[in-house]
Amino acid sequence: MTTKTDVTEAVTIERTFNAPVARVWKALTNADEMRVWYFDLKEFKPEVGFEFEFTVEHEGTKYHHLCKITEVIPQKKIAYTWRYAGEEGNSLVTFELFTDGGKTRLKLTHDGLETFPKLPAYAKTNFEKGWTEIIGSSLKQYVEESKTS
Repeated sequence: MTTKTDVTEAVTIERTFNAPVARVWKALTNADEMRVWYFDLKEFKPEVGFEFEFTVEHEGTKYHHLCKITEVIPQKKIAYTWRYAGEEGNSLVTFELFTDGGKTRLKLTHDGLETFPKLPAYAKTNFEKGWTEIIGSSLKQYVEESKTS
């Protein structure tokens, strides 16, 4: 019998926001809005094939992220590859939106973490912590406090 190990399981974070799907979609796909709650992106277009990058410094190390959009279903789903310059591995980040009355349920899945270097910096727990903060705090606060769409 084969079982998935902790390392090969995707990180999945689900949250419900007190904001309509259109508002959450705009926050996920508009570069100006993404700079407020996500990362400092130079440019972002919700178009399949669009490539974007950003750098994050964590505990004195800079991580240069390289991403390419693989799927877009307006107001429902956006997915992109997520990898690091100069490092092995390639993963996939997927945001899915579901209407829940006047609210929005967001499901984030980050798959392929096992392809990254086997180093503490790329541990699944770090991705869980990071996405929980980004989705459960930064994005939630942003879409619920700035309800203009």
